[in-house]
Amino acid sequence: MTEKLTIPSIEMRTESFKSQTPFELESGKVLPELELTYTTYGSLNAEQNNVVWVVHALTGDSKVGEWWNGMVGEDQFYDPANYFIICVNLPGSCYGSTNPLSINSNTGDAYYYDFPFLTTRDMARALDLVREGLGIRSIHTLLGGSLGGQVALEWAYFLGENLKNLVILASTAKSSPWVVGFNETQRMAIESDCTWGEKSPEAGRAGLETARAIAMLSYRHPSDFERKQQSPEGTVDGFRAATYLRYQGQKLGKRFTALSYWVLSKAMDSHDLGRGRESLEKALEKIKARTLAVGVDSDLLFLPQESQYIANHIPKGSYREIKSTAGHDAFLIEFEQLKYILRSFYLNAD
Repeated sequence: MTEKLTIPSIEMRTESFKSQTPFELESGKVLPELELTYTTYGSLNAEQNNVVWVVHALTGDSKVGEWWNGMVGEDQFYDPANYFIICVNLPGSCYGSTNPLSINSNTGDAYYYDFPFLTTRDMARALDLVREGLGIRSIHTLLGGSLGGQVALEWAYFLGENLKNLVILASTAKSSPWVVGFNETQRMAIESDCTWGEKSPEAGRAGLETARAIAMLSYRHPSDFERKQQSPEGTVDGFRAATYLRYQGQKLGKRFTALSYWVLSKAMDSHDLGRGRESLEKALEKIKARTLAVGVDSDLLFLPQESQYIANHIPKGSYREIKSTAGHDAFLIEFEQLKYILRSFYLNAD
């Protein structure tokens, strides 16, 4: 059984969902309890047809109105005056959901390195528990970018007719060797930290800072660095690009944990919509929702053709592209382009 949830009636509210029964993972291992923090904006209407569900990326949290404030919020594209918007902090993440620092009720101690392996499929099933707990029958629009897009695809597969619109941003139906390679180098950086292996929330922090710096190279495009991180002519040390990457690493190190980063990056690697489902193409063909796959022309991590592949194999799929020098992170930055693309998507609905 799961905890009975109440639909919030105020504009923004952060709540906690707790499953009262063990949560079995795809690996066969079991989380004795599952807690998920979620944030909602707006109210569910009488017809229950105004649900917009956002799935965050690797180091995001449930407060989508903060990290995606150009899309979600008062007078924005997804306005709480019109929609019931919800975002759940993914399991494994350190923003209020069950993660490696949580207490394992079977042992009475924090999990740390014994936290079980999660897949994007596990994450999608966890989100569905929250949906059921809230009594939500159908979702008007499910959106996700990067890791969030992977989880959204998995969820869309078994939501079937209960999902009307699916928007996948800068993501993929199966993690490529390129993505796995980037993630592995980041985990290698964490492993090289002499504190990794200690049972401490701070374990691996310096390694995490390096991992984030590596990740930023995949989130941006060389032309973006050329435009924004160029040092004055004659510079021989203290380059802006170097300072920028160190700053980004330090910033993440202050708000995230290496343990959660490890778990979530592993989940990203695991992503394969076709696993156990005959083939990737057959799995995509079973998604019922009208689907918009949005690629970024300068994305070096999830290439535009990977978004095109999603659109080409989902029966009601379509593809649009963001033009930007920002690279992978453009879906978090290029709000005006994304709003234009989404308006067209909804206007062309049957």
